[in-house]
Amino acid sequence: MSENEGVRLQKVLAEAGIGSRRHCEELIGEGRVTVDGKRVFRFGERVDPRRAVIHVDGRRVETRAEMRYYAINKPRGVVSTMADERGRKSLADYVEVPERLFHVGRLDTDTEGLILLTNDGELSHRLTHPSYGVSKTYLAEIHGPIPRDLGKRLKAGVTLDDGPAKADGFRIFDQVGRRVLVEITLHEGRKHIVRRLLKEVGFPVQQLARIEFGPIKLGQLKPGGMRALTVHEVGELYKAVGL
Repeated sequence: MSENEGVRLQKVLAEAGIGSRRHCEELIGEGRVTVDGKRVFRFGERVDPRRAVIHVDGRRVETRAEMRYYAINKPRGVVSTMADERGRKSLADYVEVPERLFHVGRLDTDTEGLILLTNDGELSHRLTHPSYGVSKTYLAEIHGPIPRDLGKRLKAGVTLDDGPAKADGFRIFDQVGRRVLVEITLHEGRKHIVRRLLKEVGFPVQQLARIEFGPIKLGQLKPGGMRALTVHEVGELYKAVGL
């Protein structure tokens, strides 16, 4: 790329949401920005925002203007697709943006909670591929009393009809009488895996919600609500899958 081609790096960073041009110049001057794996210190550096792979403080910055990243809180009873041939409510009923988006993985119809939507095919593929081991965290309502060793049993693993499964993390989140909310984290995505895992150890799930997908948290997003991910969140997703 010649001196007159491309866009100045600080402008690309500013337009990507990193901060003002002045702040982006400071980041470059401090050596906190890399372009295609090389650290950049020159303010006049020009890049092609559609092709350059840019990192700030080790996190990738998405500079392709057409890329979109959202979180949606899927309500119970809604299918995890962008359309349904049987006429059931789908994610498309809650999406109010013009871009064509794809859901990253799925949730059971009876499970509510966090789903990511994007048009970034490579990121979506890596987030759902088992080899990258991206964790998901759920809140499950079960009926107690809960034995003290339940978490230990789940983390040690149990055998299901399609092979072994185990939790990466487990804790009691809340308890009122026999109603117990437990938080369970795992990194695989087999169908109904959380429900099957808890049922196998004697605690069928009454209600289930996904509250985290990798570094992204559901937070206070209401059922049916949707929000754009921040630049920082997108960078954390890239980091989670080695991009």
